Amino acid sequence: MTDYFRPIPCETGRWRLAGGWLRFSQFELLRRGAAPRVVDSAPDAVLAALTRPRAALLGLPLDRPRIMGIVNATPDSFSDGGSYDAAAQARLLAGQGAEILDIGGESTRPGADEVPVHQEIARLAPAIAAGRALAAVSVDTRKAAVAQAAIAAGAGLVNDVSGFDFDPAMAGTVAAAGVPVCLMHAQGIPATMQDNPTYGDVLLDVYDALAARIARAEAAGIHRDRIVIDPGIGFGKTQAHNLAILRRISVYHGLGCAVLLGVSRKRFVGSIGGAERPADRVAGTLALTLAGVAQGIQIHRVHDVAQTRQGLALWQAVTTETS
Repeated sequence: MTDYFRPIPCETGRWRLAGGWLRFSQFELLRRGAAPRVVDSAPDAVLAALTRPRAALLGLPLDRPRIMGIVNATPDSFSDGGSYDAAAQARLLAGQGAEILDIGGESTRPGADEVPVHQEIARLAPAIAAGRALAAVSVDTRKAAVAQAAIAAGAGLVNDVSGFDFDPAMAGTVAAAGVPVCLMHAQGIPATMQDNPTYGDVLLDVYDALAARIARAEAAGIHRDRIVIDPGIGFGKTQAHNLAILRRISVYHGLGCAVLLGVSRKRFVGSIGGAERPADRVAGTLALTLAGVAQGIQIHRVHDVAQTRQGLALWQAVTTETS
């Protein structure tokens, strides 16, 4: 039986979590088919993975939460339907304080169809050109040819929502470019992922799947310090699955990588918070973002950068004592 150890944040904890802003002294021991229980120790390898400081990402130290702004260069985004100019949006979000601009040319909303490579590249180009001088740029794509073109245009991070499952050439492309990558977990492809997602234990199934993706990336020559992981909230997951992951998301620090959280404006936020329109889900998104910060999540991918920045500033003011 495999054991999983979730660090329990504690203000005066013995150890610092991932070199960041939280400390912990105890663990929640998780096993399939068993009730969680609190323990005071973990294997040395687990403790080393949980406490090792994470490498800076695109020049940004991960000792505090970082904001990734979402730029959708698509006509069919679930959130905005492509209602704005992507280059202008990149400039706007950078001005509001986005430290990374995540620019995508293919919608990954539930039910979305695949976009041809040449069309995806054409959509990305103006936004990357506008954003690269203002903030670090990430390209949100599943395709190696698109990633290669985006890197040549100035993107410094590849955000692959398929976690290298979609395009067999992606791992080699990222390794050859020497750029960091975000590997997300998804069950299925966007067109069908919400049809009937099923797990034995979603929290631990996702953990194992991410571990396999990390191993595949390392085998391709990508160092763990250049790997970010994302549990993929809303990607082949029901509302119950999403909540189960969010309640214990700090378990993923045990994989030894920085963790990215993307909950912005998602359907379950509106379902729970009573907000039908995606644009009205800002408060719910911020609540989940701060819940993630309270479990040490380093990178937060959001549409509403100004509001997130304000919320993080207040969180920091409350939680940081000055003499």
